[in-house]
Formats: sequence, C-alpha cells, structure tokens
Amino acid sequence: MRIGVLTGGGDCPGLNAVIRAVVRKGVATYDHEFVGFRDGWRGPLEGLTKPLGIAEVRGILPRGGTILGSSRTNPFKIEGGVEQIKNNLAQQGVDALVAIGGEDTLGVATKLHELGVQVVGVPKTIDNDLGSTDYTFGFDTAVNIAMEAIDRLHTTAESHHRTLVVEVMGRHAGWIALHAGLAGGANVILLPERQFDVDQVATYVEKRFQKQYAPIVVVAEGAQPLDGQMVLHNQELDAFGHVRLGGIGQWLAEQLEAKTGKEARTVVLGHIQRGGTPTAFDRVLATRLGLQAIDAVNEGDWGKMVAMQGTDIVRVPLAEATRELKTVPLERYTEAEVFFGS
Repeated sequence: MRIGVLTGGGDCPGLNAVIRAVVRKGVATYDHEFVGFRDGWRGPLEGLTKPLGIAEVRGILPRGGTILGSSRTNPFKIEGGVEQIKNNLAQQGVDALVAIGGEDTLGVATKLHELGVQVVGVPKTIDNDLGSTDYTFGFDTAVNIAMEAIDRLHTTAESHHRTLVVEVMGRHAGWIALHAGLAGGANVILLPERQFDVDQVATYVEKRFQKQYAPIVVVAEGAQPLDGQMVLHNQELDAFGHVRLGGIGQWLAEQLEAKTGKEARTVVLGHIQRGGTPTAFDRVLATRLGLQAIDAVNEGDWGKMVAMQGTDIVRVPLAEATRELKTVPLERYTEAEVFFGS
C-alpha cells in the first residue's frame, strides 16, 4: 500500500515523532510505501510531495515543528478542491492518507472520508481542545514552556513590585492557561470559558500587593471581560473562518495599572509555546498515536482518529472527535484556590 502523510494547521512539538512512528512501523512491519505531502492540505491539493522513508525520518524524534511543513489550506473553500485532491492521489498512486492535525485539519479529513477518501486521523494541538481524546501531543510541551516562563517572572515581578500579565494561547479553550497557571503559582487565571470582571481582578491584584508580593495574572488569548469581546490582532479571516487573536494581555495590564496605581507589564508567549523540542511525555504519546494510526491504516479502519483515553490508545470516529471542541469543565476545578473570573 502507498500511503500519504500530511501535517496541517499550527505546528507543535511531537509532529515529527508521529511521522517517524508511522513510517518506521509501516515500512518495517507492513512493508508499506510512504509519500509526504507538503504544507498541510495544500500538498494533496497541488501535488506537492517529498520522499518519506526510513532515511528521511531518522533523527527527527527530538526535533520540533514538522519536516513536512504546514498550512491552513482548506480545500473545501477552493472550487474543485476535493476533485483535485482525489485526482492527485490517484496520479501519485496513493491508496490512503494519514492526516495529523487539529480541529480544522481533521474536519477536512472527516469530510473527505465521507466523500470516499481513505483516511485515518491523528490529533494534534497544543490547545488540547479536540474531543474524544484526553490529551493531544504538544499540549504538555506548551504547558511546560509557559510554566517555566511564569517561574521566571515571579522573581522579576517581586523585584520591581509590579503586576505581570502573561498571555498564553487558547482561542476557545483555556487548558494551557489553567495548567500553566496552576503549576506556576499564578494568582489569577482567566479563561475563555468564563467572562471575567476587571474590577474583581484588580481586587485580587491589590490583595497580593498588600501581602508584600507581586501578582502574576495568566490570561488565555481568547478570554473576554464582562460585556466585552475577544481582543483581535486584526479582522482578517483565515481559510477556516478564524480571526487572529492577540492583545488581551496588554489591554488587561493597562486596565489593572489604571485601577490599582501599580505598574503592570505584559508578556506574550505566543509562538514560543509551539516551538522547540517536545517533552518526554509528548514524544511517547506522539509515538504511541503514530503506531496505532498505521495499524488502523493496515487494517483498513478508515474514518477513525486515534486517541488517548485514560492510559490507552483507542480509535474513535473522526466525525465524533471533530463534532465539538473540548473546553475546560470549570466545575471540576472548584477545589483549586484560583480565580476564574466569576
């Protein structure tokens, strides 16, 4: 069998570990042949390929990003895009696809499966917001990067007696903000799942200063103030209808400085959370998902996504996994001494 592999959407640590596992087991155990499609769905759409064999995946386990490249191309927004993909797959002699990505990439995979393309999905997102899986690879690395930043910011915040607002990624789900904030000892954590009251945040900040400590506020990029809206970097939409977020941290810092009279600064971690080598957890999870994905391909179990449930790697329908985002269930964290903006 000749199998195409692609990575779409935002990059994240662990992508190369999946590619490596799929190819190594696919060649050594099943004698399959592989071709890499470059830059997400643009690859099969435009016939952009690169060789993908044992030699190409050697040494990539600890490497961040993706050797295949990525993009936010949506073939369903391009006239005749689906037929182009089918024709290119046929011309390349590709029998099946392994699509590695988040809600948008796997949403395309779901629709293509319904139209007859043989595809298996692997969940990838640092936001950890895909349904039907407890964890996605890349999330652990992103949280550890954010946690280390918060650890470092505690000392400089206390040295200068200022509030530091840390803006992390998280459009609709606040998993990174929650885990990094808890692990880093943040004083206030603001998530997209619940609008926050700026005056109440300012009260928490002032109480922290009264105890002779400097406050750390962690805010997800998609968090919204009461009667407000997400702060946008610009109004442009990508191929999947998403606006580019950014700026809530700076907005919040200005509000807190005005309300408390104490200096406030913003740190936007941005793409630092996506880059660099994956943690051990993400390397192992990505490898396990890749091994299960090639098993599913070999068995012809199309239209499935491999997922982590508990400590097991299982297969779930792509349609089920992409039906709705997995957001933070705030009721499960009521025991935490943390402010969610209620």
